[in-house]
Amino acid sequence: MPLSERHRRHLRKLTHHLKPVVIVGNAGLSENVLAEIDNALAHHELIKVRINAADKAERQSVIDKISAQTDSGWVTSIGHIAAFYRPAEEPKLVLPE
Repeated sequence: MPLSERHRRHLRKLTHHLKPVVIVGNAGLSENVLAEIDNALAHHELIKVRINAADKAERQSVIDKISAQTDSGWVTSIGHIAAFYRPAEEPKLVLPE
């Protein structure tokens, strides 16, 4: 789900107070972890995920996989923390026009 820069900026503001709800460990991205991320997105719409990968390229690979397999949009990433957004069937968050 591609997000415009304006939407990404708005969502970035909303992520500051959030804590990571899912942690991807050293074992990597498993089906169970993806299921938890999918459930968290369905419930919260906007979540943070901690990715414990060693290098930046590996973290970016995990971010791309999460975004593709959960049909969510990547909002931002700082260090080991990445934020994702997927609107719910009844959206709680309102994005700017």
